[in-house]
Amino acid sequence: MSDDRQNGGAATMVDANKKVVLGFFEAISERRLADLPTYMAPDVIDHNKIIHGEADEPGAAFEGLRMQAEAFDPLTGHVEELIAEGDRVVARVTQRGTHASAHVRMPEPTGRSFENEAIWIFTLHEGRITEIRGVSDRLGLFIQLGWPWPQAD
Repeated sequence: MSDDRQNGGAATMVDANKKVVLGFFEAISERRLADLPTYMAPDVIDHNKIIHGEADEPGAAFEGLRMQAEAFDPLTGHVEELIAEGDRVVARVTQRGTHASAHVRMPEPTGRSFENEAIWIFTLHEGRITEIRGVSDRLGLFIQLGWPWPQAD
């Protein structure tokens, strides 16, 4: 196979993966959580349990995202930039939300809003997200929401 055909196939996969990630953020921002299986594999692994508080098992990300959407209304993730290579997509995202309901970290809603930047790294296989990693300004999040900073046990 020629290099052009190989590169064209890789470019097509990268573009398709970017569309999946964009769709994932649109579904969350539009509160279409029932659509998440379109974008995430059933056994997706979320490496961000410290903030979401979901169980430590494959597929628990669905419940973690549901908990986030319940606690923050509205909750949006605006994709500022996408970088992709192979089976990975990195999204630089501006996240916004209002703490409107109970959250694992803070049971009493504060009614306060937040805005922070995050970097999400997705691994995809066969058109679905199989792994999620994220880094965000969590200190800024806690300060904006008026949450106490977690203490070591």
